[in-house]
Amino acid sequence: MATKANTKVERKSRRSTERKSNRAQSTSVDALELLEQDHREVEQLFDEYDEEGDGKRKEQLAREICQALEVHAQIEERIFYPRAREATKDNDLIDEAIVEHGSVKHLIGEIEAMQVGDDLYDAKVRVLEELVKRHIQEEEEELFPELVSAKMDTKAVGREIAERKQELMGETKA
Repeated sequence: MATKANTKVERKSRRSTERKSNRAQSTSVDALELLEQDHREVEQLFDEYDEEGDGKRKEQLAREICQALEVHAQIEERIFYPRAREATKDNDLIDEAIVEHGSVKHLIGEIEAMQVGDDLYDAKVRVLEELVKRHIQEEEEELFPELVSAKMDTKAVGREIAERKQELMGETKA
């Protein structure tokens, strides 16, 4: 048992360090890299949530997940998707992503109105995780390659994303 507990502590420590490293790297200006960093960070938060047994820590992780997703969705909807639509002319893929964001936002609202231990709380976080992971996969495997082929100026979009994300993160911490 001690080994299992030590391994869990080591994984938590490693993920915390990775999240801090990801935040520090957000000064990178490539839009696709920035969005992928966000994806990895939220995946790590979901992994931590799945392993956590303590109710207070789960609640904190759920808040972090919801905040990260809210900021990410705003950035994508207001900056990234309009530029991606211009670059690819692929309305179907962008429209699907926006609809998926609607489902994610709905679940976030439900989760934020609940407390750990409420009926269906964990189930809603798990469904949110499944939606988000599917969305990430579609973006990274379908949309991002289209944008590379379309030669979208990911550096210019990345600078705009980095700036807006910094503003939004400041607003949510205030």
